[in-house]
Amino acid sequence: MKQVAVIILNWNGAALLRRYLPTVIAGTDDTIADVIVADNGSTDDSLQVLRQDFPTVKVLAFDKNYGFAEGYNRAIDLTMYPYTVLLNSDVRTPDGWLNPLFDYMEQNPAVGAVMPKLRHDRDDGKVMFEYAGAAGGYIDCHGYPYCRGRIFDCVEDDHGQYDDGPKSVFWATGACLMVRSRLYHDVGGLDKDFFAHMEEIDLCWRIRLAGSELMMVPSSHVYHLGGGSLPQGNPRKTYLNFRNNLLLLHKNLPQQEGKRLLLVRRLMDTLAFGLAMAKCNFGDAWAIIRAHRDFRRMRSRYTSQPSVNLLKQLPQERVNIITAHYLRGIKRYPQLKTES
Repeated sequence: MKQVAVIILNWNGAALLRRYLPTVIAGTDDTIADVIVADNGSTDDSLQVLRQDFPTVKVLAFDKNYGFAEGYNRAIDLTMYPYTVLLNSDVRTPDGWLNPLFDYMEQNPAVGAVMPKLRHDRDDGKVMFEYAGAAGGYIDCHGYPYCRGRIFDCVEDDHGQYDDGPKSVFWATGACLMVRSRLYHDVGGLDKDFFAHMEEIDLCWRIRLAGSELMMVPSSHVYHLGGGSLPQGNPRKTYLNFRNNLLLLHKNLPQQEGKRLLLVRRLMDTLAFGLAMAKCNFGDAWAIIRAHRDFRRMRSRYTSQPSVNLLKQLPQERVNIITAHYLRGIKRYPQLKTES
């Protein structure tokens, strides 16, 4: 068996497979990795495209759409290579992208997962980070995710400012996440109740709680189109982001500290609801209400909270990203260092 399974989860993405899968096949070192497509019950011609155009790619065909989280759980259970890369179907990979990640994992057994730099796949030649992970993710003191290279909607150009060696991060992007498969299994994999959005942050939090490190390895980079399934501004995306962020905090913080933080978040989300109403974004406003309603219904599923608050362990997690961005006008990650 080879050491790495590069698993692409596909759902009705025949056009993306035609565009991006050739780059994955060409850019991946086939002496260490197999490229596998897990099809999440597609109803388009994805399976036909895979049979006709990519006969060397291994295919796992599921009977229905299990969502991002459960789709990957099923795929990894069926493969269980020593390492797994969760790779989005809209990611372009240059030659040799996998080798630095694999070498780093082999040389650092305390590291549970790694990610490359995530750049935006664009046609104008501009080299920018991509929203979904940039150069590695953190969570601020109120539970809001942000990245090296991206604060809210402010995304930086990549001119090598984060190439100063492998860097510890709190969470790694699910667009291209390399993880030890046994560790993935031991911490419970992706939470299927999240369905999609922030499930990789939840997974990374549990990997850290299990005592393993997460790193961004800048000697590797890939290009992500982004927004292929649910674009920014879609009320469904708003709903999932708000609901899953509440679940994320409830699950992974000590009980009393989690209750205090969730009270603060309720107030902040009320302000977000008011802002959506003021802008006549009624779909987003209703999505926020439904997110809180469904969080109250779902939180009873999680009855065992950790005793350790990881948000107090890294300086990046002590940042108040709302104040920094909206009141102080900070748009770039390096400007946050004065708050660390």
